[in-house]
Order: sequence, then C-alpha cells, then structure tokens
Amino acid sequence: MAIGATMGTRKEKLAIHGGPKTVEQERKELFHWPIMTEEDERAVIAVLRAGKCSEIEINREFEKEWGAYLGTKYNLAHCNGTCSLLSAMYGVGVGRGDEVIGPSLVYWGGAMQAFVLGATPVFADIDPQTLCIDPNDIEKRITKRTKAIILVHQYGHPADMDAIMAIARRHGIKVIEDVSHAQGSLYKGRMCGTLGDVAGISMMGGKSFVAGEGGMLSTNDRMIYERAVALCHYERALTDITDPKLRAVVAADGFRSGLPLLGIKGRMNQTCSAFGRVQLKYFQSRIEEIQRAMNRFWDLLEGGGGTPGLRPHRPAKDSGSTMGGWYNPVGHYVPEELGGLPVGKFIEAVDAEGGRCGRGVNFPLHLHPVLNVGDAFGDGKPTRVAFTNRDVREGKGSLPASEALGERALGIPWFKHDWPEEIEKYAAAWKKVAEHFRTK
Repeated sequence: MAIGATMGTRKEKLAIHGGPKTVEQERKELFHWPIMTEEDERAVIAVLRAGKCSEIEINREFEKEWGAYLGTKYNLAHCNGTCSLLSAMYGVGVGRGDEVIGPSLVYWGGAMQAFVLGATPVFADIDPQTLCIDPNDIEKRITKRTKAIILVHQYGHPADMDAIMAIARRHGIKVIEDVSHAQGSLYKGRMCGTLGDVAGISMMGGKSFVAGEGGMLSTNDRMIYERAVALCHYERALTDITDPKLRAVVAADGFRSGLPLLGIKGRMNQTCSAFGRVQLKYFQSRIEEIQRAMNRFWDLLEGGGGTPGLRPHRPAKDSGSTMGGWYNPVGHYVPEELGGLPVGKFIEAVDAEGGRCGRGVNFPLHLHPVLNVGDAFGDGKPTRVAFTNRDVREGKGSLPASEALGERALGIPWFKHDWPEEIEKYAAAWKKVAEHFRTK
C-alpha cells in the first residue's frame, strides 16, 4: 500500500514521492514552549542568590496564587506531578489491599504510585471519542476493595465528570483528577481540578503549564490536604494549624508529627515555584492564544465538508468545555475513509510535507510486562496482584478501545501562537495527504 497523488485529472505529487513540500521552512518559535522572559530569569536567579532553593516561603506564595487561579482552598506544591498524585492517593485514604481504578492508556505516573501504598491499580477502558476513562466501564470494575477512581483529562479533553462523580458517590469512593494534561481546561464552565475530591497536577517542562519541574495537589477538603502534608511535607509539622480540634485530629497516629510518614520528601524546589509564579501571571492569556490557534487548525480541516480520514479531538463548541493549553494534542484517524491506509503511512507522508505528524498515544499499561510480571518487592508474585485477594490483570483484548487507539489516533502540531498564515500551511499539508492518496 502506498500514498500517491490523484485528484480528478490534476495530479499533485506528494513530497514523500519527490513532490514539493507544503511547509518549506518551519518557524521554530511557533512551537517553542514555555515562553520565558527576563522576568522569569530574574525570579529564578533571585532564589539562587538568596540561597533559598530548599525553603518553603515562595512555595507557599505559589500555592496561594495557584489556588486563586484554580479555585481551590488547599494547595500543596510538590517536587513533581507523580509525587502530587501519590499524595492525592494517600490523601483520600488509599492503603494496603485497596484498589484504584484508572485508565490504561496513560503515562505510568497516573497509576503506579498505588504500589508504594500497598494498593493495586485496576484499569478501565476509554471512551473512543473523548479518549478519557469510560464511566460505563468503571462501574463494572468496582469491588469492596475499591477506594478511589483516578482519571486523566486526556490530552486536555475533560472527562465525563458528571457521570464519574455520580458513580463514585453511589459507591462511596473518592475521585482523584489527574490534571497533568489539562491545566486551564474547563468542563461545562468549571475548572478541571476542582470537580473531584482532589487533583494532582504535573508542572514539568513539557506540559502546558510549566514550573520547570514540579507538581501541585489541590483540594477543597482539609483532611485530604492534611494527610498529604503528613505524607511528605515534614517541615510543615503542626505550625499552621490554629484550630485545636483539627490539631488534635491530625496529630493522632503520628500525623503532622514532624517526620514524613513514608520517609518521602515531596517539597518543590523554590527555583521552580518562583518560575511558576511568573508563568502563572501570563498563563491564561497564553493558553487562550493556543486555543485560538488549535481550533483554527481543526476548523480549516473541517471546512468545505471536512477532510477524509480526520476528525478533531475537542469538545463541542457550545458545551462550555475547553482544552486548556492543548497539551500533546491528537486527532482521530479514520483509516477506512482512506482505503485502509495504515496510520504509520499517513504519518510518514504528512511529515514529508513538513506537517508535523506523530504517534502521540501511550502504550496501554495493562499490557506492559511491569504491570503483569514485575515483582518490585520480592514477594514471589507480580506486584500487581501481591496486595489484593484476586488477579486483577487484564489480558489482550480486555480493553478494546484502549488497545485500538494506536491505529486510530495521531499527534497533531501543537501551535503556541495564533499565526493564521503559518497554521494554514500545516492544515494544507494534512489536507494534501488526505485528499491525494491512492492504493496499489
């Protein structure tokens, strides 16, 4: 099977076959991220010169400002997003023998922290349109051991929070939002990260909100916050609790005793919080420009009756939901509209045009050897089943939508500026391949 060039009687040779490239020269600044200025540099250098990388006063200011932006009362800066999600799990009470339901088609940092707490990740399938965890599949996997649902707003697209929260409340389990893809995303007008019981948020260098390397736990539940502090923020002890009743509660069982309960240090480096504070000042205006640019790209591909083989991954325009900073954006690929052309061939052809196309989706965790045979603690059995009374592993074919996505999704250009003439070139590259293919 090959890609060729036919369109009526007029032939247009694709670049992969020696034709002219559609995007002849790439403007690197169109994709460069994060945007940094002298203000960012001054903030970071001030921390270095003051010798305050490992203190917490700047972290506290960042937490307040992030909470004001997100709309959450309690916020705790962590060294990375993985640690913030571990704290979120501990915060909602995940412990030995518990099960945590989440999607398989995610980065490992959205699931495997459960092992540290003696708990077990259980994977559910995704909705083929949103690419987020499928509420209908969640309920099938709930048992007496289920303590929490952890969901990812995948590639910036909000999950079906109304349905997920209804299931969780019906079964008395907690909901953790992984907002690492969706900083600034709205779900029906409400900010992602405020919809569940607690959120963990990555702020590493590749995300749409960057603090250098860091994470944030956000919640409106004081006791979840206190448990998170107790887990890995030993330096905060009991000094900021003035309510004597609350002080007595969190001091019980060693909480807030001055030592981290699991011997983990989760504090954010203050060069990162200083950087994050400056980035936050401009974040909303920057992601609004990203939203205009990304929607422009898809509007061009959908215009004129649409582009065969391609569908946007974004909420409906009248839904009140948005894609935030469009982290790691993807599109739906429909090979049957292109004569069964494999996604790899399509990607190769678009890249030859200079159109920036990629794979963009993770390998399903439920099929990974570490989740099936890995024995992290020397238990003589896979860690995935060491802490529970049943074999929770899902074999090939058990999560069909997750397993099929690698052939039905592709990475699209992640524009950081809304430059119409440049974006039109990339859309033209994609259209050219989709409209001028043939099989032989």
